[in-house]
Amino acid sequence: MRVFVAGGTGHSGSYIIPELIAAGHEVTGLARSDTAAAALSALGAKVRRGDLQDLDGLKEAAADSDGVIHVAHRQDLLPSGGIDAVAAAELPIMLAYGEALAGTGKPLVAAGSIGSPGQHLGRPVTEEDPALPRGDDDKGTLRVRNVVETAVVGLAERGVRSSVVRIANIAHSTTDRAGFLPTLIALAKQKGFVGYPGDGANLWNAVHIRDVASLFRLALEKGPAGKYWHAVGDGSIPFREIAEAIGSRLGLPVVSVPADVLMVPGYFGFLANIVTQSYPASNLITRRTLGWDPAQPSLLADLDNGHYFSAS
Repeated sequence: MRVFVAGGTGHSGSYIIPELIAAGHEVTGLARSDTAAAALSALGAKVRRGDLQDLDGLKEAAADSDGVIHVAHRQDLLPSGGIDAVAAAELPIMLAYGEALAGTGKPLVAAGSIGSPGQHLGRPVTEEDPALPRGDDDKGTLRVRNVVETAVVGLAERGVRSSVVRIANIAHSTTDRAGFLPTLIALAKQKGFVGYPGDGANLWNAVHIRDVASLFRLALEKGPAGKYWHAVGDGSIPFREIAEAIGSRLGLPVVSVPADVLMVPGYFGFLANIVTQSYPASNLITRRTLGWDPAQPSLLADLDNGHYFSAS
């Protein structure tokens, strides 16, 4: 297939492109700078110059392809408008892809969040749980992107083989420099101890980025239309175990931070409303339907490998 990838130089995209090429696909990546163009070429992709603001260009790129993978976001909007502005800019992009691909049966696979169905189901979230409608309380949270995920899945009704890959809270790899784990490690070094909220029993999920890449490929190649897929390797890791693994490597004490309106933000700062939640998730439908088989190291094994601490 001739695949157009937006976001090919990011953490996910830089693994997705080699995965696609190794499977025999021809990849064209979007590049808005010379640096990005060079990075895409180094990955083995063709280069299409442009940016996410050029909707006509994106429609043309999608129409010229046999399928689209979108893992790009307007990060430049974060400082001024936060995640709300990022989501607002992303929705027209998905609708533009929809215009280009309507009635073709071609695939569109977009990145989503494992937290989009909410955290209070009383059970692990599954691929059959839809993204929740955005509420007033969701401003400033990842859930404002739910309108984007819903739009992508809805394109199935217009003849697009669209789907959303919900990526785990923690996507880890040897090249992870700005994800959740590096943030937690930097925080622990700054504070002099590794904190976890309350009893630390709240459940988190994780996935190796190479397994994410293979899932995007499978969804592109054979995923049915209008579906959610779960890029989750570890579906229920107690937060305390993550903290203990970090503390063991750093040689720092691991301490409970009382789940209190003052204490938790005092340690975790802007992450406070995230780290206190529980996000158990299942990948059963994804594995059964697409034959996805996560084969890379688990989160705790990857932490034990030591590469996250090489600069310590």
